[in-house]
Amino acid sequence: KMEKRIQADMVSAMKAKETVRLASLRAIKAAILLAKTAEGGNGEVSDQEIVKIIQKLVKQRKESAQQYYDAGRPELAENELAEVAAMEVYLPKQLSEAEVEAELVKIMAEVGASQPSDMGKVMGVATKRLSGLAEGRLISTLVKKLLAQ
Repeated sequence: KMEKRIQADMVSAMKAKETVRLASLRAIKAAILLAKTAEGGNGEVSDQEIVKIIQKLVKQRKESAQQYYDAGRPELAENELAEVAAMEVYLPKQLSEAEVEAELVKIMAEVGASQPSDMGKVMGVATKRLSGLAEGRLISTLVKKLLAQ
């Protein structure tokens, strides 16, 4: 189970004094605990939910890094991106833009989408099918591009 792997990796990061990796794993662990104790939760978190949690943490860190760069603080941005790299180890491999586009073409054929007004139909299926494999922003950008052709 993913949670056990994260716990074991945390211990090895502590022993190896890998501060960035340890900080990343602690953030993941804290987010998992929050999800477990959230209202309406059953105290359990599936691996799929953990992947979503990690994706959210990665997105937050990428946004923070961008803000640090914009503020002229590259050293802080580097730290955020180092944590991103440590977290991405636990995510499924992301599809390339070409792979996402190929998948979207298939989905468009399935739902019979051909014009920009069909975007909702395509996005509904695409976000479910490509969940965890591609960023939502990339999916919507490509759907817009394909439907405009």
